Amino acid sequence: MNIITNEKIWLSSPHMGGTEQHYINEAFDSNWIAPLGPNVQGFEKAIEDFVSNDIHAACLSSGTGAIHLALKLLGVGSGDEVLCQSFTFSASANPITYLGAKPIFIDSELDTWNICPILLEEAIIEKVNSGKRPKAIIAVHLYGMPYMANEIMNISKKYGIPVIEDSAEALGSSYGGVKCGSLGDIGILSFNGNKIITTSGGGALLTKDAKTKEKAIFLATQARDEAAHYQHSEIGYNYRMSNVLAGIGRGQMEVLEDRVASRRANFAYYKKHLLHLEAIDFLDEVEGSFSNRWLSCILTPSFKVRERIRIALSEENIESRPLWKPMHLQPVFKKAASFTNGVSQSLFERGLCLPSGSNLSTDDLERVCEIIINELK
Repeated sequence: MNIITNEKIWLSSPHMGGTEQHYINEAFDSNWIAPLGPNVQGFEKAIEDFVSNDIHAACLSSGTGAIHLALKLLGVGSGDEVLCQSFTFSASANPITYLGAKPIFIDSELDTWNICPILLEEAIIEKVNSGKRPKAIIAVHLYGMPYMANEIMNISKKYGIPVIEDSAEALGSSYGGVKCGSLGDIGILSFNGNKIITTSGGGALLTKDAKTKEKAIFLATQARDEAAHYQHSEIGYNYRMSNVLAGIGRGQMEVLEDRVASRRANFAYYKKHLLHLEAIDFLDEVEGSFSNRWLSCILTPSFKVRERIRIALSEENIESRPLWKPMHLQPVFKKAASFTNGVSQSLFERGLCLPSGSNLSTDDLERVCEIIINELK
């Protein structure tokens, strides 16, 4: 193929399915513009049906807000400590600080790039022995790859510390046949513009307990008590999803499985056409895991090689991105405690996310691969 276009290729752009406008029009026609309404209820029902496993979903304004509410529902407060996967986006960790709590960052293992069970247990033992039991664990399915859920939940039960399952990137992924979002004590989803499905901005809190959902919705709607006037006995938040955005979500849920298939096909294409290169490696699924392959990622031998590829793509108007910079290396968290093994730092320095949108064409994928191959010749 000869590259004859310089049209922008995005990392992960929104991809509408066609029926979103129908639900949005319903909201406008019925004047259900406020946060609440049939689209919110319909979107929650669609999520519950898809994830199954007796899940109750509360649609919120963001995945970050969902993590914040999850921490609050688990009783996290000022001075408490929360164990958090270090290799993740900052939204996994920031809500810990909203409540005046302190994050303790846990490094990754190499099989899934997610929270390391060995380091997690080491951290818990050290904290318990010091008389300070952590209040929660935040584990993340990074780039849609399920973390080692059996090991993490066994540790959770052993020490009585609940797990917040950050599935912001993992809608459509599963572990042992169970959909991500229903593996922990409380799950969260994100519908940000770059996610596998989007509501422009939005998220959801998932729980197996109907009363927990009710409490989450109460807190998300300013914690208004039942009274004719506005009365509040608790501090609440403005975190509920609007009926208009939920309409987009309803349409997106109708094409979710197609979006997962497309993203997995992107990964398969990259692997087929790049794996022969000595400088490129991929993360495979472990036994029992199914990844939605939200983003297709490659590993290179070094920071220098990663940057050569990233810059070469950028010069051809193609967006790529280094893997997440670990939280324990972020300036804002420089004083936070951490338990590290060097895995996430190495992944950050050597890894690159390639264009992964479900609306990529074969020509787009071929263009990306040709540039990488030419750069590494």
